[in-house]
Amino acid sequence: MAGGLDERGRSMPWSALPRMIVRAPPRVVLVVGLAVVILGLLIVTRPLTSLLLLGVYVGLSAIISGIFDLIATHRRPRWWTRVFAVLWMVGGAAVLIWLGRSLELLPAALAVLLLVGGLASLGDAVVRGRASERVLAAAWGGAQVVFGILALTWPDVSVLVVAVVFGIRTIVSGIALLVQAVQGLLAQDAAHTAAQAATDEADGRVPAVEAVPDPARVARTHARRRRSADAGRYALSLVLVVAAAGGWALNDYLEDGAPVVDAFYNPPSSVPAEHGKLIRSDDYPGRAPKDGRVHRILYTTEDALGRPAVASALVITPTEPIEGASPVVIWNHGTTGVAQGCAPSLRDASATKWAIPALDDAMARGWVVVASDYSGQGAPGDYPYLIGLGEARSSLDAVLAAREFEARSTSQWVEMSARTVVWGHSQGGHAGLWTSQIAGEYAPMLSVVGTVAIAPVADPYALAKEMLRGSAGAELSVLSSWVLVPYADTYADVKVNDYVPPEARTLVREMTQRCLSEPGVVVSMVSALGVSEDRPLFSVGLIGGPLGKRLQENAVTGPLPGPLLVAWGTDDEVVPPKLQEEFVAAQCAAGEEVEAIPIKGYTHLQTILPKSSLLPELISWTDARFEGEEPAPSDCP
Repeated sequence: MAGGLDERGRSMPWSALPRMIVRAPPRVVLVVGLAVVILGLLIVTRPLTSLLLLGVYVGLSAIISGIFDLIATHRRPRWWTRVFAVLWMVGGAAVLIWLGRSLELLPAALAVLLLVGGLASLGDAVVRGRASERVLAAAWGGAQVVFGILALTWPDVSVLVVAVVFGIRTIVSGIALLVQAVQGLLAQDAAHTAAQAATDEADGRVPAVEAVPDPARVARTHARRRRSADAGRYALSLVLVVAAAGGWALNDYLEDGAPVVDAFYNPPSSVPAEHGKLIRSDDYPGRAPKDGRVHRILYTTEDALGRPAVASALVITPTEPIEGASPVVIWNHGTTGVAQGCAPSLRDASATKWAIPALDDAMARGWVVVASDYSGQGAPGDYPYLIGLGEARSSLDAVLAAREFEARSTSQWVEMSARTVVWGHSQGGHAGLWTSQIAGEYAPMLSVVGTVAIAPVADPYALAKEMLRGSAGAELSVLSSWVLVPYADTYADVKVNDYVPPEARTLVREMTQRCLSEPGVVVSMVSALGVSEDRPLFSVGLIGGPLGKRLQENAVTGPLPGPLLVAWGTDDEVVPPKLQEEFVAAQCAAGEEVEAIPIKGYTHLQTILPKSSLLPELISWTDARFEGEEPAPSDCP
């Protein structure tokens, strides 16, 4: 198994090393075995550092193993043996070639070799060996096939999966060599003892005593050894089967937890040329708030560069409309991920008080709440994560399209007022501030009378600087990929390859396909943690060059129409409170009317949960803006 020798002295598939040194002196085998064990440990514990070493080792081993199988003289090669031998040589050559061209393709190549090795082991299980040997070969072959498939299914962890599997193969191969060396040394000692005894007997120093072995005892000894070997093989087979089954079950669990984007979000081939135009509407399949009904809409918008785009949103209306036109709250959601499937409108509870603060109170007052997914979530396209113009245009166009939807809906029609207050939390705080900042120019038919930013990321560059001062943990790695990749997709001068080494690019790209709401994000966290322990996923100058410049461009500078309410928790673990204080001070210096509410002891998320002490203030402050009341005295000095 794993490149070792079976009890008949035959080399198990795919490692040429035991075949090359099978006749070497025991001390040489001992040294080589120790080196192979160390190599295996290095591969398992340092996947990126040893990736090149792993590729060279596997590539050369596959080629030499294939050659040995083709020229084997101890047995007649069967047709599938020849086929797999050729595949091993081709695969090994491909690994060595790809090492010089694209290191990020290496994990996929190694995963394919796992599949080939697994099929070869399954073939051996059919035709040769004792029952226990066949069972072990079948279990090992099946495990390799399963882990090869899983490595291809989850590209962002293929480096770790392949490293662990091949590392274990290498360690076991080294142990097999050590056992072989110890057996050789013991045999040498026995031979030396026998030779010395023969010499002594010839010299007449020791009387000749002829030992006659007991055949029955010898037979019992051999039988006992065979039973022990069989038991060990069956136990190892059971471990392999359990590991493969567990990996497959985990894969199914992660896939079942991933969001599914249904056909509603696929835009037609022809859409209106203007932004803010309704494409289609439908009932929201998730839960509705108390005293409210929910629809989802698909509409036209523009991205950060002014190019046509499509976005989706939830429109939440009261079941008992007020007399006259209902004022509008624009809700900008916080970070959910950057993939298309991370859209809040795809989740069941996105229109409840757990997702939108004080939503039940808003419905009771007859307000309409419009919550955009932003372009690139739900609908296809580039997602504007912390890219102000892209976020803001999606939010404003959602309101324009919602007005069109309500005008078409004769049975559930709610007249929407131009009076609008913008809310946002975290990433949504950034989006909300930008929404108010560009509303007058981009959507002049709306009247933004106030803005509420809760724990906002007002300055992405300043937040990046703060985060990079700490240790490069798994969360930072995931968040960095969520910033870098959308910025690279939006801005031509920001390139992923300038900030990420070749061996980590697949991992970084795949992390952007995970959502905070799905179990698969744990896989990315574990992968990032395992890799970042070895070396950073990103270059030291992550916020330097074009990316840093673009982050600075997306800071909120104002001016903002109407009063501004900024709230945050003093124990915020995501956005440092000092950044909120600096933002408030900057807005005050710019002449804005600012009310600041630091909430003692609150964390980042606690500020918007149903029991938050902020919510009554949020409702009363918003109600005052809709009623046209003068704001409270500014907290600016």
